[in-house]
Amino acid sequence: MATHLDLEEQEQIDQLKAFWNQYGNLITWVLILALGGFAAWNGWTYYQREQSAKAGMLFDELGKAVTAGNTDQAGRIFGEMKERFPRTAFAQQAALLAAKLQFEKGQADAARASLTWASENATEAEYQTIARLRLAGLLLDQKKYDEALKALDAATSAGFEGLVADRRGDVLLAQGKADEAKTAYNQAWKSFDSTVEYRQLVEAKLTALGAAPAASAAASAVVGTP
Repeated sequence: MATHLDLEEQEQIDQLKAFWNQYGNLITWVLILALGGFAAWNGWTYYQREQSAKAGMLFDELGKAVTAGNTDQAGRIFGEMKERFPRTAFAQQAALLAAKLQFEKGQADAARASLTWASENATEAEYQTIARLRLAGLLLDQKKYDEALKALDAATSAGFEGLVADRRGDVLLAQGKADEAKTAYNQAWKSFDSTVEYRQLVEAKLTALGAAPAASAAASAVVGTP
């Protein structure tokens, strides 16, 4: 019996050896790749967390500089964030915050540069659109209407249609294109829910142009009456 079992075990061992000789290298490489991928994923996750934490500390410093109204320090910190942590959400927020301070302090060119960076490098479409909206407003103030409209053409993130159309109306009106401005304002007005206060501002612009939405609706009702 013992001999039978020994022979049976030996046969199993021989089969295992044969299997390993044929597939051992493949299995080893598969395991190495799997373990390597797992380690790389953990490493990347750790790196992302570390980058975010460091960027967050710089963003706090930027917030203090903005509160103090120190444009030089704010610009320096934002420059460091652009260089070291350009892919983090903190860098995107920093661009908008730095631009706001720069604009308020009369540094329009610096604000434009900050907003341009955010519009081109932000990893989230929402931040890109916000940057382009603000950039268009700045360009409008500088009477650079074509550039403002170009910035708005690229502001395509969902949920911002009303704000984009409203800003487009402002630019078109400044160009003396009243009819086109009315069309843009109407688009903006329709995009906002009736409970949104901003809609009243758009309605006021339309009223000033003699195209109040309520009046248009009333006129349409009269025309449609048998």
